[in-house]
Amino acid sequence: MEVRIEASWKQRLHAEFEQPWWTSLVAFVKEEYAAGPCFPPGKAIFRAFDLAPFEQVKVVILGQDPYHTPGAAMGLCFSIPDGTRAQPSLQNIFKELKSDVGVARTSTDLSDWAEQGVFLLNSVLTVRSGAAGSHAGKGWEKLTDSAIRHLSQEREGVVFILWGAYAIAKRALIDEGKHLVLTAPHPSPLSAHRGFFGSKPFSQANAYLQENGKQPINWG
Repeated sequence: MEVRIEASWKQRLHAEFEQPWWTSLVAFVKEEYAAGPCFPPGKAIFRAFDLAPFEQVKVVILGQDPYHTPGAAMGLCFSIPDGTRAQPSLQNIFKELKSDVGVARTSTDLSDWAEQGVFLLNSVLTVRSGAAGSHAGKGWEKLTDSAIRHLSQEREGVVFILWGAYAIAKRALIDEGKHLVLTAPHPSPLSAHRGFFGSKPFSQANAYLQENGKQPINWG
């Protein structure tokens, strides 16, 4: 089965695309998209991979599943198209960004982060309209866990930013002897005041990158 995904990622994940669960997942996703609105658009499902090739990944930010409201999901976790009202979690991320590094970001489209090597990965890559978590447990997690493992095993000096219990559980996939793992509560309004605000992920990530001889991320 031909999978349209960036070549360096395809090379690492090809074994997953040959598994029975992948065939089942593809069939499920096709049925869901045919039955009614699902997000993101089909051509954007692998956008996080396409904008951040394997060897260029410097930072991983892990989300759970795409926004389930029309016009929001674009294949990059937390990112929404410009001109769309920022979701509460993204608003809080921008508040922390301003507090941490003094950047007053207005663009809600985080594609520029991805193009600098920020892998904006949702653990589940698709969702049915209005039904958060509706495509969880169908196989996407096997693929995205594999992507994290490959980064952990084959790369060095990557920053993994894990927000909330769901993302922090992925810590077990990461070799912390080779990489920096930053954890904090989720930026959603329900939990941001429990330690997300003041966690300074952006400055910590850039300091680590510079210590390892890499260009810092322009978060603006």
